[in-house]
Amino acid sequence: MPGATGDHPPATSGYDAELRRHNEVLRRAAAVRSHDHVLDIGCGTGQTTRQAARTAQAGSALGVDVSASAITRARELARAEGIGNAAFEHADAQAHRFPGERFDLVISRFGTMFFEDPGRAFANIGRALRPTGRLVMMVWQARELNAWDLAIRRSLGASAGPAAGAPGGPDPFSLADPPAVEELLRGAGFTDVSFTDVHEEVYYGPDVATALDWVRGFTCTRDVLERLDPATTARAVEDLRAALAARLDDDGVRFDSRAWTVTARRP
Repeated sequence: MPGATGDHPPATSGYDAELRRHNEVLRRAAAVRSHDHVLDIGCGTGQTTRQAARTAQAGSALGVDVSASAITRARELARAEGIGNAAFEHADAQAHRFPGERFDLVISRFGTMFFEDPGRAFANIGRALRPTGRLVMMVWQARELNAWDLAIRRSLGASAGPAAGAPGGPDPFSLADPPAVEELLRGAGFTDVSFTDVHEEVYYGPDVATALDWVRGFTCTRDVLERLDPATTARAVEDLRAALAARLDDDGVRFDSRAWTVTARRP
């Protein structure tokens, strides 16, 4: 991935670019071995799956995601890069029938916070792990610790008022509380649950226009803007543009963030 190492940002924005620093943290924590069979939950267009497959040269990597278009793109990229031991499935990890005790490692980069029934989902994922198999996932810490979310909501609220209130839909901070997550994972059959603080910046693009286009695509942003009249929408977008401009430096638009790397094991 361009800009995955060093201090220079990639040339464009996008999900992989946004999380490139987090990606390196997750890669080190996962510590994929050459013979591992890896399951990647919420793989998106497959960057983390392809990385796992390259390391697991004598094993394999399977990426699953609920987005059919993302899976199509993931397959295209894997073929283009000549990665023959990576596969992708359009599937909901909460209910998908994975082969029992097939995988040595389950990874997820911000892909496990949106289950309708997380207890059922993690139990299903656990059944796919071999005994002593590992779960390594990255999730956001509390909303108030993530400057990107605070800035977006503050700028939208300045113009939208009550319309920018509590968002609907999936909650990206649903796995932010360690005691609750540990209880959830233990209830799903995991043990040795631990949390490691991840303090890295998110990257939204090399300039304000690119960053604004990217942030307007966020579910939380789109939901607010769709509820507004045209004049209020225009004011809200300008407030959002100003918030992004305030975070622009020579390396692009960045925001502070806090996440957890959560690890657990199947007994």
